[in-house]
Amino acid sequence: MPSKKDFYDVLGVGKGSSAEDIKKAYRQKAKECHPDLHPDDPSAVQKMQEINEAYEVLSDDNKKARYDQFGHAGVDPNAGGFPGGGFGGFGGFGGEEIDLGDILGSFFGGQTTRRSPMAPHRGEDVQVRVNLSFIEAAKGCKKTVTYKRVENCPECSGSGAAKGTTPQTCKQCGGRGIVSVTKTMLGMNMRSEQPCPACRGRGKTIANPCHTCKGSGQVPKSVTTEIDIPAGIDDRQVMSVRGGGNAGANGGQPGSLRVVVAVQQDVFFERDGFNIWCEYPISYATAALGGKAQVPTIDGTAAFDIPAGTQPGKVFSLKGKGVPVLNGRGRGDQFIRISIAVPEHLNQRQKELLRAFETTFGDYSSVDEGKSGFFGKKK
Repeated sequence: MPSKKDFYDVLGVGKGSSAEDIKKAYRQKAKECHPDLHPDDPSAVQKMQEINEAYEVLSDDNKKARYDQFGHAGVDPNAGGFPGGGFGGFGGFGGEEIDLGDILGSFFGGQTTRRSPMAPHRGEDVQVRVNLSFIEAAKGCKKTVTYKRVENCPECSGSGAAKGTTPQTCKQCGGRGIVSVTKTMLGMNMRSEQPCPACRGRGKTIANPCHTCKGSGQVPKSVTTEIDIPAGIDDRQVMSVRGGGNAGANGGQPGSLRVVVAVQQDVFFERDGFNIWCEYPISYATAALGGKAQVPTIDGTAAFDIPAGTQPGKVFSLKGKGVPVLNGRGRGDQFIRISIAVPEHLNQRQKELLRAFETTFGDYSSVDEGKSGFFGKKK
């Protein structure tokens, strides 16, 4: 059987430690090693038992004195022959009761904060989806949406009590909405707080519930409202409309309406941040000779010059013709990538002209290195 660990080592204190230091060390160890905080560690229970046993001895002046003089034999009844050696298990710790809420609270932040059920509670947020075209998202628009939310009951003004009656203070919790519960775990009396079962944490009881809301104080309602969509919003972005969500409790503020934006793809425009890209096809003749073009933008058509000898893939830009910066100033640019529109169906005359035109360039192999003909590729 393995020998027991030194009780001072178990709590991490020295022999000269005061009773207050020992108590503080015990609470710290209990906080770190409590089995409820380590459900996947099979050794957590054994560690907690060691901590309890060490504190049981070192917190008692008589037992501590015997332990300091004789070691484990001075306090272990199984060692035999020592008067008063037993300490009768791990229960009670001299009648001290441990507040599990304090232990868990200090573990997760050093200080326990309990929120009263009677305090104002903000209502939950409600979410709705809005579909937008590319142009609507880029330029902004107004959209009408219909959704469901929870509102205070108009019949009882949110009290939950029938007209002519009022809720009464709960007798079990005294209006606090919470009650203290003490349980024994591993020899310790663990105290915690939970919502009052009599009033379900509300602090008040209702003898005559409102017939409209059945005593809840709130009812579902379908709401239709118009939403301003700002220019420049993008796909999957979320807008928040304050006060558009569920009603709060105990006078708390309502939640927000979260508007999730879904932007449809456009057949011509492609968005890149606040810039817009598009592909613009031109004819052979325009590419070779140059000319003017009218390209679509989100504001209508815009003219730009195509220089002679423009090659496929050439990119032009229109400054300030992109998407407005969301909630800011300025706009992105529109970039135009040139492609050559190749006709699929030619009549006999068109074919003859093209062949004649091609012969004017001579043999492809005669093109100087580093140069290219209209139909040829760089050598």
